[in-house]
This record gives sequence, C-alpha cells and structure tokens, in this order.
Amino acid sequence: MEYKVSVIIPVYKVEKFVERCVRSLMEQTMDGIEYIFVDDASPDDSILILHKVLVDYPERSERVKILVHSENKGLPAARNTGLAVAKGEYVFHCDSDDFVEKDLLSTLYEVACCEKADIVWSDYYVSYPNNERYMRQPSYDTPEAALKGMLHGRMKYNVWNKLVKRSLYTEHDITFPAGYAMGEDMTMMFLFSYAHKVAYVGKALYHYVSNNASMTNVPKPKHLIELKYNSDRVLSFLEQRYKGKWREEGYSFMLLMKWPFLTGHDSKLYPLWKEWCPEANSHIWKRKDVAWRIRFVEACAAHGQFWLVKLHDWIVLRFLYSIMYKK
Repeated sequence: MEYKVSVIIPVYKVEKFVERCVRSLMEQTMDGIEYIFVDDASPDDSILILHKVLVDYPERSERVKILVHSENKGLPAARNTGLAVAKGEYVFHCDSDDFVEKDLLSTLYEVACCEKADIVWSDYYVSYPNNERYMRQPSYDTPEAALKGMLHGRMKYNVWNKLVKRSLYTEHDITFPAGYAMGEDMTMMFLFSYAHKVAYVGKALYHYVSNNASMTNVPKPKHLIELKYNSDRVLSFLEQRYKGKWREEGYSFMLLMKWPFLTGHDSKLYPLWKEWCPEANSHIWKRKDVAWRIRFVEACAAHGQFWLVKLHDWIVLRFLYSIMYKK
C-alpha cells in the first residue's frame, strides 16, 4: 500500500494526554496516512488507552502499526524505530502528549506537492493549562536560508511542526541520536542541509503542550551531556558538510546553546558557559542581528564579570519578565 504521509508517534508515560493526541490524528481530513505508534516500554496505561481510542476509528485500522520496544530506549530511538518501517512519501513526527489541527497533514502535504518542496514547516501553538501562545515562524525561500535561520536562533528546529520527504532520511542515512534525547530535534538541521526546496505555511497547525520544566531550571547532568553531544554533533556536521565555510554560523549556534546557562537563575551554571566552546566567545559582537542586551551579557560572561550577569538575571529576567509574561 502506498502512503502519502507516515506519522510517527512515540508513546511513553502519556496516559493523561494520549487520547487527545490520537483522536486529533485519526480525524485528519486527508486519506493516505500511515500511523506508526512506537510503544517505548511505557509503564502506565498509555497503550491501553491507545487501543481503546483506535476502536472508534475502524476505517483507519489497516493503516495503523503499533511497534513495541521491550525496554525503554528513549525518544530518539523510538523515532528511528518508526522511520525504519515508514513507507510514506513524507514523514511527520508527532509527540504523544501534543495534539494537532484536523487539517494539519492535508495543508502541509498540499503545499509540499504544489511547491515541490522537500520540507514544509508551519507556525504552532504552545499550549498551557489555561491558555495558548501563538508561535510565528519565519519564511525562507531556500533551505540554506532556513538552516542559517535555525543556527542563528531565528527559526525553531523543532521536529514536530515539519513535514519532511522521507527520501532525505534514507538517501543520506539520517537518523536521530539514540541515547541523547536532549536536543535530538537538531537532527532537522541535517535534513534541511540536503533539501532542494522548502516551503512555509503561515498558520498554526500543531499544539505543543508545555508540561515539563524548561532549561530555566537547573538541568540534570544527564541532560547536559546529551545537549553537549547534540550540539557538538551539529558543529561536526557543519564542518564536514560545508568545509569550514559555515564556521561563523556554528559559533553563533554554540552561543545560542550556551545562553540558557546565563539565564537559568543559578550561578552554578556560569562555569559551564565558559567551558562550552570557548572559541565562540570572540564572535559575540559579530552577530549584528542579536539583541545588544544579549551580546552585552555574553561579553560580561566572557570577561568573567558574572556579577553583571547576575544583575541582569534579577532585574530583567526575574522582575521585568515576571510582569510582562504573566500566564
């Protein structure tokens, strides 16, 4: 059977959210969808709920696969398990605690076909318990411009608001970094580097549910190791792929990755900022499109003036932002 889109949905400890996710996927307005659920050894009732919901959609049953990991392998490995069996012309990744608009796949696929695009991305919502925030993404005419946008922090490299031609994965042997979940979305940048044409949909089609603590809290050592691995993976890829021509973009990306260490409300993270990719520090002021305030704080850190970094944290991040961004 030929499929237009393969949707890959890892499932792990999402019993409170999985029903809403599955129903939003089953009720898509297009046909030709392959659904690949990957049970990553979920210890709760997530899979039981999944089976109960699927009963309500018998017309989709022949197009649903449920793959099982005998032990928990993590989100990147679950995505890879789905990719290994996917048959669709395009691939879409959906996290099982999120949900989507009913016309998500039809909209993205129609634009992909009309524009002959290898990758299509859209705006999205960040969903909180009591409200939602619309997240507008930039539009770029070329894959190179989009990739640079991600490296400079102007565009999100999230895996879940992008429809990607499956051949980009298979022809270039691109997989997710099994065992290194924090920052695994950076894999999207590899795909953009091989794309020939891209397109953008200026409409929010995906609802990212904000459940977990962010990097503004003290990150676990394991997460730091994973993030460092994935960041270095991107730098290595850029060096090999572009033969040193994108080094400035790589440094900008590393400064972007280090920024949370200066904004995490914990001075214990400051030494990590100095340890990670110190060669990028000499490029702080070269990034003209980055806010002067951010570059100033980074420059203070580079010169060891962490008292100014802490002052910025208290005045701007704790006081002013608490007033400006009340949920």
